[in-house]
Amino acid sequence: MSSGVQATDSNADGNAATVTASVVGASGFAGGELCRLLAGHPHFDLQQATSRQYAGKSVGSRHPPLRTSELRFTEPIDLESVDVLFAATPHGVSMEHIEAYADAAGLVVDLSADFRLESAQAYDEWYDGHVAPEYLDAAEYALPEVNRENLPGAELIAVGGCNATATILGLYPLFEGDVLSGDEQIVVDVKVGSSEGGAGGGEASSHAERSGVVRPYAPTGHRHEAEIERWLGTSVAFTCHAVDMVRGASATSHVFPSEAVSAGDLWSAYRSCYDDEPFVRLAAGGTGVYRYPEPKAVAGTNYAEVGFELDPKNGRVVVFAAIDNMVKGSAGQAVHAANVALGFAETAGLEFSGLHPVGAP
Repeated sequence: MSSGVQATDSNADGNAATVTASVVGASGFAGGELCRLLAGHPHFDLQQATSRQYAGKSVGSRHPPLRTSELRFTEPIDLESVDVLFAATPHGVSMEHIEAYADAAGLVVDLSADFRLESAQAYDEWYDGHVAPEYLDAAEYALPEVNRENLPGAELIAVGGCNATATILGLYPLFEGDVLSGDEQIVVDVKVGSSEGGAGGGEASSHAERSGVVRPYAPTGHRHEAEIERWLGTSVAFTCHAVDMVRGASATSHVFPSEAVSAGDLWSAYRSCYDDEPFVRLAAGGTGVYRYPEPKAVAGTNYAEVGFELDPKNGRVVVFAAIDNMVKGSAGQAVHAANVALGFAETAGLEFSGLHPVGAP
């Protein structure tokens, strides 16, 4: 890969350098979110958005928030030389084209599953193998809350899956705070909106089929388990449901600590982990309608809400985490990681705090 991006004129102290960027696969949902976030970012100049199907058409024709943009989709075979290339393509595409991406940009941020796992063996087990395993060692996991120290200077960043992101953020403090050791039983149930399936999600994501459902679609063996187990260092029993929601992922985890734990222990673990995190909010009980994390409360934002409830009778801790799967679980995580990698303020371009009330996310 190239020698990386040198953003020496801009850093977290607020100096005003600009880096150039492109989005490959820009016509899909995640690509549209990337274009939206980069268009409003103080340090990114979005120069190219690619799409085979919509080449020549305006970006705003696919993404209504960008109607005023003069940018038009171009063919992905004609990659411009930029500082940062964001790839929002289906699984399998980036690994086939990673050399071209690396030649075009000093930093590649990939939103697919192509570089999330650590080895070719893991891809043999969880996916359909890997055609560019030599790049896996160079890839850094994008989620700053668990991998911030390895992002500065990275040349290849792999954005986490939305279901994995919500699950990891909910459970990570319990391992960091020694509430869990890794030997305990953990059961995770995730409910996710239709946008997870992408713009070409097929029959199961059509409104007529999706409306009103709570549909198990990965009762066992979901591929995101691999990421979760890698970053938590333990196995989980994971199930996913498709629900009648457009945006959002909500992870409910049931954990059974081997030793008794108090509410104070839990608060200490979560506050120690997240008090200084710019995009994590704790919501654990309290008053009002939104007592626990809900996707609706973070729709359109890069925030994650995390909470918990102690069940002393059953020796159980119920953990909740909610994100917008298109932002914190995808495009927002990509921009956040790029901010860290380039030395920009972490919150740059991601400050939107959400709306209330809103309709179904």
